[in-house]
Amino acid sequence: MRALVITASNRASAGIYEDRSGKLLAELLAGAGCEVDGPRVVPDGDPVEEALRSGVAEGYDVIVTTGGTGLTPADLTPEMTRRVLDREIPGIAEAVRQANRDRVPTSILSRGLAGQAGSTLIVNLPGSSGGVRDGMAVLAPVLAHAVDQIRGGDHTR
Repeated sequence: MRALVITASNRASAGIYEDRSGKLLAELLAGAGCEVDGPRVVPDGDPVEEALRSGVAEGYDVIVTTGGTGLTPADLTPEMTRRVLDREIPGIAEAVRQANRDRVPTSILSRGLAGQAGSTLIVNLPGSSGGVRDGMAVLAPVLAHAVDQIRGGDHTR
């Protein structure tokens, strides 16, 4: 599986601080069996949509974003993702929000989406290292099956 990591961060893209969550996400995707490119660090907003569309056009099996899923006015990753998706897969995003809700009650405030754009699975994760870890704990066990299904695979019996 070819995977692309996109970090949506106005401050990291401006060089104000180092992108840690994108690097962690790339490591976790590699650990899940992916050949990983990125992170591509972009400001939130239209550049996220452009990066997603580029990744889909480049034929990635999965694109996972980190950042831009919160409630601040600058958090626009879900809106940019929705513009690219052909159909949503709400169960993934719901499971990510619920994964550690008891330990991190604010996890339910993430507005991240998951869905399919052409033959690419796209998942939004929060911008924190903890959010990335929690999200990948949900995503990793279903990743290969989801990609196989998007490619037209049958359910194994």
